[in-house]
Amino acid sequence: MQRRYATADVFTAEPLGGNPVAVVLDAEGLTTAQMQAIAAEFNYVESTFVLPPADPRHTAHVRIFTPDREVPFAGHPNIGTAFLLARERVMTGCAPPERFAFEEGAGLVTVDLMYENSSIAGAELLSPQPLVRHAEVSSELAAACLSLAEADVRTDAHVPQVVSVGLPFLVLELGSREVLRRARPDRGAYDAMFPLDGARAVYAYVRDAVDEGVEHGCDLHSRMFTWRLVEDPATGSATAAVTALLADLLGAEVRLHVRQGEDMGRPSTLLTRSAAENNAIRAHVGGRCAAMFSGVFDLG
Repeated sequence: MQRRYATADVFTAEPLGGNPVAVVLDAEGLTTAQMQAIAAEFNYVESTFVLPPADPRHTAHVRIFTPDREVPFAGHPNIGTAFLLARERVMTGCAPPERFAFEEGAGLVTVDLMYENSSIAGAELLSPQPLVRHAEVSSELAAACLSLAEADVRTDAHVPQVVSVGLPFLVLELGSREVLRRARPDRGAYDAMFPLDGARAVYAYVRDAVDEGVEHGCDLHSRMFTWRLVEDPATGSATAAVTALLADLLGAEVRLHVRQGEDMGRPSTLLTRSAAENNAIRAHVGGRCAAMFSGVFDLG
């Protein structure tokens, strides 16, 4: 059976930047084992599989896989999936919905399209869950995960901690852009630390940093390293969690312009804003997208 797929680079307007995602557009009938194998074949940080929704009021049931496991939620796969589904509807003469609603393991993920000059340019999602703060970790142990020293970790805002708005990460703030640039994941430290309250990855950031050659400033620079010690070019779910965390710490709305992927040659721009509701804090994260490849493969 022929199945269609498409890919996009997310959190960038330029092809070959940002974070790539592969989207299998008609995944109905595939087994979980087949989806996992296809995700390993694509070998992107994440791939998505679009299935009919359980509730006809929703757009789709979307399953998200890394090359080695299924995850309940992720940022750039949702944004890329909505962007590519919207483009496909336009190309077939149909108008895209005003809002996509994806059923996922972490809950319902809503995604709104972003337009520029009447063309679909990207998308913005709302996290499926409010901020949850889990285990705190010593600066020494957190730093070791990134081959850094305890003194490289900044703790005036918060100590290293597992936080989540749908997918947990160990989050730590570093003292300078130079320290962030030096970060390298350490296998032994990862094995000693994870899994921890569901987290299997480290997201590090630095505030008030401007990279050489970047025309505009930003609020944060960040990097994220997965359990497989692979660097992620742009991590929407972790960036949303940090946005919600900072809003919780400040007791105020937070809007962030975040740069990620600079140190691995995949520059990415993520735009976030916190959303307080009923004494809980969620976060929006969005950005532009660039369509890349499309094709078919044969698999029953």
